[in-house]
Amino acid sequence: MKHFTIQELTRSDTARRLHINNTPPASAVRALHELVDQVLDPLREAWGGPIRVNSGYRCPALNKAVGGTPGSQHQRGEAADITVGSPAGNRRLLALIKRLDLPVDQCIDEKGCRWIHVSHRTGRNRRQYMKF
Repeated sequence: MKHFTIQELTRSDTARRLHINNTPPASAVRALHELVDQVLDPLREAWGGPIRVNSGYRCPALNKAVGGTPGSQHQRGEAADITVGSPAGNRRLLALIKRLDLPVDQCIDEKGCRWIHVSHRTGRNRRQYMKF
């Protein structure tokens, strides 16, 4: 983990505000390390500038509080919502993810590229690209 930390991948204003303990179990920490090593750090290296994590790991209570889907990969530490600060920049970031052929399970353009959801599962990635 070169460019990202477990702290930024578990930070949540909503969890703080609602007094939700968002401490990940060991299995989610391992998955977060894998996500960073396989997707986020290589992406950051290729991008050449900061990439901000809006949402990483979410415990079940936090996932419910933010309206996440019940089976969200965020709950297993396999996903992060990322941005470079603008929809235009995020579109370029999405194109870079595709060009690099990173081992993503899902890569989702969220709400006109307001952010990008990326996920990674050890050894079984579907490489799905979607828009929501």
